[in-house]
Amino acid sequence: MTTADRIPAPVLVLGGIVSVQFGGALAATLVPVIGAGGSVVMRLLFATVLLLAVVRPRWRGHSRRAWATVVAFGVALGLMNFAFYGSLAYLPIGVAVTIEFIGPLALAAALSRRLLDGVAVLFAAGGVVLISEALHVPLAELEWAGILLALTAGAFWAGYIVLSGRTGAEFPKLEGLALAMVVATLVTLPFGVASVPQWDAGLLAKGLGIAVMSSVLPYSLELLALRRLRAQVFGVLLSLEPACAALAGLVVLGQRLGPVQLVGMALVVAASTIVLGLGARKDPAAAAAT
Repeated sequence: MTTADRIPAPVLVLGGIVSVQFGGALAATLVPVIGAGGSVVMRLLFATVLLLAVVRPRWRGHSRRAWATVVAFGVALGLMNFAFYGSLAYLPIGVAVTIEFIGPLALAAALSRRLLDGVAVLFAAGGVVLISEALHVPLAELEWAGILLALTAGAFWAGYIVLSGRTGAEFPKLEGLALAMVVATLVTLPFGVASVPQWDAGLLAKGLGIAVMSSVLPYSLELLALRRLRAQVFGVLLSLEPACAALAGLVVLGQRLGPVQLVGMALVVAASTIVLGLGARKDPAAAAAT
């Protein structure tokens, strides 16, 4: 039994959630300096190099179908990250993650076809209205760019979920993910290449930390956990991501959410627990896609 096997699987998942959200908060400090494009390219570039070094994927011997799948997966992965990082220029990270969560929630509800899941998504939509402050802030003053970018990230997240399952079926272990990361880096490169001259030693160190916290560490922890964790438990734990994002925003960035926004977040977390937890399928691999 390895050291990781001695750690309870829920602890591994929680560790991954904390890592990715605090990595996101750290990334938010890069966005004002080198922009969303530069920030996402730096993160993906470091994460891709690390994954390629560890996984050493095969570049030959794959079918056209496999390549089409992994390229689509990489495009969804890259644009999901770019849209999310773009939203951080306008919204607190807790708000951005909560709005983004609508994507996987709606997908899970559509696939389950349970009436309760559909109702839960409506409650989550109400939570998004509350956390976006649409009820008491004039429409003209809302951060529409940030809201639309977060919703776009959520849509690509839903695509990422579908394509990750297909990629896993076409490629062994983490080979598909490593190849998709190469595609994601190439897709986002045009948005961030202009920022490269500004990458000094301090920014590069921060970018490496973000890559480890937002990609390498959480992917590894979840992979280890899902071998021993039921889908329902994984779904409930995943539902804590918006709350963890708000905590990361408070600790790292000093971002405070108002009472109404916290109520909106609670609605989304509750809906996520119903759809991703209580309604989750028993197959851990299916849960991993979410």
